[in-house]
Amino acid sequence: MGSVTEYRIEDLAHSSGATVRTIRAYQDRGLLPRPERRGRANVYGDAHLARLRQIADLLDRGYTLASIKELLEAWDAGRGLGGVLGLVAEVDRPWTDEEADRITRADLDEKFGGKPDDAAVDEAVELGVLERIPGRDDEFLVPSPQELAVAVELHAAGVPLSAISGHLRELRVQVEHIASRFLEFTTEHVFARYLGHLPPTDDEAAEAATLVRRLRPLAQQTVDAELARAMRTFATRHLQQHLGAPTPPQPPSEEVPVALPATTIQAVHRLVGPHKAAAFIAAAAEREVQSRTLDALTSSTLNASKVDEHP
Repeated sequence: MGSVTEYRIEDLAHSSGATVRTIRAYQDRGLLPRPERRGRANVYGDAHLARLRQIADLLDRGYTLASIKELLEAWDAGRGLGGVLGLVAEVDRPWTDEEADRITRADLDEKFGGKPDDAAVDEAVELGVLERIPGRDDEFLVPSPQELAVAVELHAAGVPLSAISGHLRELRVQVEHIASRFLEFTTEHVFARYLGHLPPTDDEAAEAATLVRRLRPLAQQTVDAELARAMRTFATRHLQQHLGAPTPPQPPSEEVPVALPATTIQAVHRLVGPHKAAAFIAAAAEREVQSRTLDALTSSTLNASKVDEHP
């Protein structure tokens, strides 16, 4: 028979990566079996170490301690965790076939015009477009080479790096909303029957994992199709507006077109250029509306104060 490893609580903490305080908290919550008592000492074994590693793995996967307790109780009662962990592994798999790459700082600078920009690099790291490699100050991990390639092309076309990062932040919020809605939709109509009790049986978990594999590409396909439709519609309309071509009839709205004097249009063109004229006029109008709103609010407040002072 092989020898059985025994641990004091400090040794168990060192081997598992947990703290002594965490181990005791897990014991109090019923997540970890009590140690064997040997005289005045508590003795832990390999089963305790395996359980701590199991808890850490489930926490990394996003499970709460309450959920972990239910899973482990099912495990102890003889119901396997294999199906559940298989489902978790399927969901955790990359949702793209794209493979990460690496890029040196020199190559990165060259792709963006050859001028080093530490602030832009820091922002790319913050956004996750680049990841720092421990011990390598001159090299980065690129989780999505396609995303970096898009930034390179936009910058080459004249888009400032600050505008690219700002656009990515805005786009990410919208895409995350789409992803959240897709998950809510599929959970309600597809996965609710598997998630109504915890843990699901191995057969239920295996069936759910199969469905995840089938549904995995649907979100991407739907977004691709809808984006292509929207881009065609709006790009055509945008081009017609800039070329002065007649636009298709639009449904009636409450907006009333406003004709500006030719001298005003010419002055705006001289100031910001023809391509920015519409945006400039819209911004100026918005500023005027905001200014008048503030004036009105201030005026009403002052009038109210005067009424209070002189009843």
